[in-house]
Amino acid sequence: MKTLRLVSVEPSDRGSQRCRMGPALMSALGLSLGSPVLVSVPGGTCLCTAWSRSDRAEGFLQMDLKCCSPSLIPHTHTPLSLEPSQLSALPCPKLKGVQVSVVVQSVDFRRNTPPRLVHELVKDMLKGVCVHRGHVVRLEEFDTEIKYVVIETINQDSAVAGVVTSKTGVEITGVQTLQHFRGRLKNRDPEPLGGLEEVSSSLRDMLRLPLLYPGSLGALGLSCPRGVLLVGPPGVGKTLLVHRVAVEVGASLVVVRGPEVVGPRPGESEEALRAVFERARRAAEEGPCVLLLDELDSLCPRRSGSSTPENRLVAQLLTLMDGMSRSDRFLIVGATNRPDSLDPALRRPGRFDREVIIGAPTVQQREAILAALCERMPVCRSVDLAELAQRTTGCVGADLSALCREAAMHAIRENSKGSGQEVLSMKHFLEALKTLRPSCLRSSLGRTDLSPVSWEQIGGLEEVKLKLRQSIEWPLRYPEAFARLGLRRPRGVLLYGPPGCAKTTLVRAAASSSHSAFLSVSGADLYSPYVGDSEKALAQLFRQARACAPCILFLDEIDSLIGSRSDGRSAHGVHTRLLSVLLNEMDGVGLKTLERRGAERILQAEGGEEHQAQQELDSQEVCNQDVMVVAATNRPDSLDSALLRPGRLDHIIYVPPPDQQARLAILKVSTSSMPLGADVCLEDLADQTELYSGADLENLCKEAALLTLQEESMEASAIPHRSFTRSLSKMTPSLTSTQIQTYEKPPR
Repeated sequence: MKTLRLVSVEPSDRGSQRCRMGPALMSALGLSLGSPVLVSVPGGTCLCTAWSRSDRAEGFLQMDLKCCSPSLIPHTHTPLSLEPSQLSALPCPKLKGVQVSVVVQSVDFRRNTPPRLVHELVKDMLKGVCVHRGHVVRLEEFDTEIKYVVIETINQDSAVAGVVTSKTGVEITGVQTLQHFRGRLKNRDPEPLGGLEEVSSSLRDMLRLPLLYPGSLGALGLSCPRGVLLVGPPGVGKTLLVHRVAVEVGASLVVVRGPEVVGPRPGESEEALRAVFERARRAAEEGPCVLLLDELDSLCPRRSGSSTPENRLVAQLLTLMDGMSRSDRFLIVGATNRPDSLDPALRRPGRFDREVIIGAPTVQQREAILAALCERMPVCRSVDLAELAQRTTGCVGADLSALCREAAMHAIRENSKGSGQEVLSMKHFLEALKTLRPSCLRSSLGRTDLSPVSWEQIGGLEEVKLKLRQSIEWPLRYPEAFARLGLRRPRGVLLYGPPGCAKTTLVRAAASSSHSAFLSVSGADLYSPYVGDSEKALAQLFRQARACAPCILFLDEIDSLIGSRSDGRSAHGVHTRLLSVLLNEMDGVGLKTLERRGAERILQAEGGEEHQAQQELDSQEVCNQDVMVVAATNRPDSLDSALLRPGRLDHIIYVPPPDQQARLAILKVSTSSMPLGADVCLEDLADQTELYSGADLENLCKEAALLTLQEESMEASAIPHRSFTRSLSKMTPSLTSTQIQTYEKPPR
């Protein structure tokens, strides 16, 4: 049969539960006049009774949404097309009993109307109506305060639908207002949430106890917790988590953002805050309620000495929280990414009793977030979410959502060129990764952009490469192997050797191969003319690195940043103070609670037991907890001995000047993209370049190419051997035998 066009219902059929269609369609579906029919539409289903159209036209369908899925309540009918297969006959026997919940217009009606009268009205209005389990029956055509009836359960064996008669027992399980019902419908389908199962479970338990079991707590002589403070970096999912948990607990949600309350006139902000609490109190009369104060730091900053409007607003919030009684069945949830900016009076028992800290997601949590985001996207099976999670170090949920969106845009642009279907493949995600920058690094000190360097681009130094891979890449990429053997990765690595021997390039290659975040800092980033600013900047750098762990913090030319305390410098100089901060940060002294991850650790700190699953997760992530400090210097003798002990810069790796084999490898790498003449012998050049560093050899190849263009012409197609020979005659090595001998003994 042909496709049906859904058109608006006739005014006379509104509230009648009729579905009008052509007689041929009724005959094809085996329906008689008044037979129950279930219509499936996008977003839900609707239970109607079959009636013939007055004009007997085929191809059209009119239905009254008297009994439909809750998801169809907020939406009006829009013209759409249906297939005849979306209509099916549904047996509706006479029901023995139903359990329903009632939705009324106002709180006053629910509070002042006797339950017996509500029961009689509902039973009378449902008489003769075909109902379906989980559907909502509209009663707007009746001139009463009762608007909807939600069918909770049907007391009928092996039946999901039936007709209500005068003998059907109607049991009312609850009465709620229309505003509360619409709020529940609005939050019915929240955004996907992944990687926050532990924090979600902890927050769910905190909300469930005081909201659903206040009597039990009162019987035990315990006061209900009044507030929960959510702390975490921007984009980690604090607001989304509260929305999801409120839906799971069955609580209505009142959301207030800090700037929405603040007004220009004196006393206006306090009045608006009192109105918010009164709104939450009214919503709590109908059922559990959560009051979300988003961006709490903008609403309640630290109070200063002067009497400012912010001080009065903080005092008003403290007064309102202290004035909450046991009858107030709502819980306050505050969310902030700047907990240190909050007034300390808020963070005490009796106000915000518990603090749930959400750190930057780990690699397992990032994989779960990506899986949740890709559920609704046409993703190819070749997409490796584990590999993407490994490459998105330091990214929070908002960053991963932006990554998926950018990958989808790449797929759309590719499809617009006629390349095929809009299916996201791994190449689209890899292209999107090139533009992704973790949000926690956007305001960080130092340099965060890292041009990828592979190990193959570095000639020679095979032993040094192996040591670096063992120290940096292996612990980050294979943490389970280290946990299985009881190994702990080094806290820091020091590269020392003559200048120009690829120390910085080696670190870049290690960061590229391990897919970890990268922070590079120099003296210009740290030094300040003001006392204490340099130490504060270094501590801030470590906090940012811990927020996006695993992270490589690279201190190039560390001898210029932090010197030795035994070289006669002042004990109160900036170098000495920076050294003290660096030693404390590497030892983990002063690690803030804010930088923890997961809910189980919070419970452990509060006296709970740590689960075995969390212990296994910690063992798997044993190498992803902290920051890998990598330092490079060509003056190892100027470093303080306290910095070179085990537990700080554990692995001290000497990067030697290239020998004959290493020089040959460097020359091959440097000339890989150059057209060499047939007479070029790189082995001879390697023999003639004793005491040349890697930078010298790379410069030799560049000078030979420029000399070829100078002597021949801009049309030269190959570099002859004589160009290398002439360039070599004009250059002198940057290293000396005496200089190399000073590096032979390791620094200690």
